[in-house]
Amino acid sequence: MKKQRKNSNRKAKRAAQTSAQAEKTGPDRRGVLRLLRNVAIGTALLGGTGYVFAQNVMNTMHEHDLDRVGNGRATIVQIHDPQCSLCLALQKETRKALDMLEGEEIDYVVANIRTEKGRSFATRYGVQHVTLLLFDKEGALQDILQGQRGSYQLKTAFEELVAS
Repeated sequence: MKKQRKNSNRKAKRAAQTSAQAEKTGPDRRGVLRLLRNVAIGTALLGGTGYVFAQNVMNTMHEHDLDRVGNGRATIVQIHDPQCSLCLALQKETRKALDMLEGEEIDYVVANIRTEKGRSFATRYGVQHVTLLLFDKEGALQDILQGQRGSYQLKTAFEELVAS
């Protein structure tokens, strides 16, 4: 039994010496490669997230550009309050209706009444939120759709707008 105790003590001392040497020499090749892999994955994730965020911001800015009315394409302007559930539902139905139109060139613009520009646009036409304004290619107001509408009803109105 005494021999076994001595052997286990020797093994413990060797293990302690080996780990102490490993700490002194610094990271090994495997550790460096693992670190580089993790940095590359993190960089790719951050870059991808940044790209998606930038595209989202650019699309939102384009969608809120009220200067696009009268640019040679039929335009639908939604008078929108982002805190209104009816406005959000109308926006969803409008996008569905626009997706159903094939080959039609229609611009969709959102006039946010929480901004000064959106509020003045709504005031100019005398409408409140939950409203769609339909403009022809020259920017002349053709129709006003107030209140919640279904996507099929909106699709019909949008087809009439393009046909005029």
